[in-house]
Amino acid sequence: MSNPRPVVLSVEQALSMSYATLRFVHLGWRVIRIEPTPSPNLRTRGDPNRHIGRKVAEGDRHSYFVGPNTGKEAIALNLKEPDGQALLARLIRELGADVFCTNTMPARHASLGIDYASLRAVRPELVWCCISALGLAYPNVPGYDPVLQAQCGYMDVTGNPDGPPMQNGPPIIDLKAGDEAFAQVLHALLERHHTGAGRAIDVSMAQVATSWLLTFLPMLDMGSPPEELKRSGNEHRQFIPTNAYPTADGFIYMAVGSDVQWQRLVAEEPFRVLARPDLATNEGRRHDKTALHAAIATLTSKHPAADIARALRSAQIPHAPITPIERVMDQEFLKGALLSTTAPDGRSIRLPPPAVSTEFLEAQNHQLGFAPAYGEHTDSVLGEVGVSASELTSLRERGVVA
Repeated sequence: MSNPRPVVLSVEQALSMSYATLRFVHLGWRVIRIEPTPSPNLRTRGDPNRHIGRKVAEGDRHSYFVGPNTGKEAIALNLKEPDGQALLARLIRELGADVFCTNTMPARHASLGIDYASLRAVRPELVWCCISALGLAYPNVPGYDPVLQAQCGYMDVTGNPDGPPMQNGPPIIDLKAGDEAFAQVLHALLERHHTGAGRAIDVSMAQVATSWLLTFLPMLDMGSPPEELKRSGNEHRQFIPTNAYPTADGFIYMAVGSDVQWQRLVAEEPFRVLARPDLATNEGRRHDKTALHAAIATLTSKHPAADIARALRSAQIPHAPITPIERVMDQEFLKGALLSTTAPDGRSIRLPPPAVSTEFLEAQNHQLGFAPAYGEHTDSVLGEVGVSASELTSLRERGVVA
């Protein structure tokens, strides 16, 4: 079977791999997510994220599930059974799958027939990608974003200095792992173009998370005490002053990244009173940064945010208001890039923009199909690879498909 576009099969749940495969959707690739058949011991079925948040549509589609799974197809197979594994192999072979993804815990790969050795035997050119907590070397460790934020030091550097450890707002380790899976799959496919061979990709959430600590960990070996790197609220640890400051009608964030910027800032009102020789350098401003932050806050709090922003624009200082989450998508610079989908009841739902706009999304008018209902495409996808109606009935009766 010839493929007009790359085909991705993914045994995925939760967010990390679902986000990775969403990025393939943004390229116009075909993504078929595979979920398990119902368990007799559970009231819910399929991806647990189907049941998180407000219910949006039938087919177990709740709000937390919809965004990461727009534009995909969904089938339900029992991969615990040999017949289910045979169906997966048939799909890989007959659809000419380019990529297989999973974020199932590695200890379960072999029993489900989704390990690299088993699937490579079906299609040697297959690119196989796994996301897990600590990588394939630690197959029994489950991956959960806040736990990894705790383990990898993120919570030790997030929050106020005198407050408890805090996690980041977005699940950034899930998303970073998904981005890395996306990038590594593209790399592997580029290699395959030259070699004809697929390969396995092992993404450790902990390793990708720690890779982002580039402005923290090396400093420990260059003389910085741990206290210098720990929680600092909204301050930047190195560039002073960079912080959120109160105004008469809200907060504004400003970032002074050089001594030249500081000189421009203190040439503007109301900041001129800070034009002192001892504050001319970043190290001078660091010397008593607590007092400096307090002095700036005293100045800014006496003026409306618009007046402070005007002064910062004049000084060419990077700055922004603290935008409420409900207003983020209303910003002018995003309006042309936002995606959308239409719920079964006709509601239009705005989606975040892609990381980078693509020709495919432009051609689609930035519209993606609504997140699939549980098992919605089981019959059509299996029919595509030659499973007859009678065979499908038999498979369903035996609990091999849902």
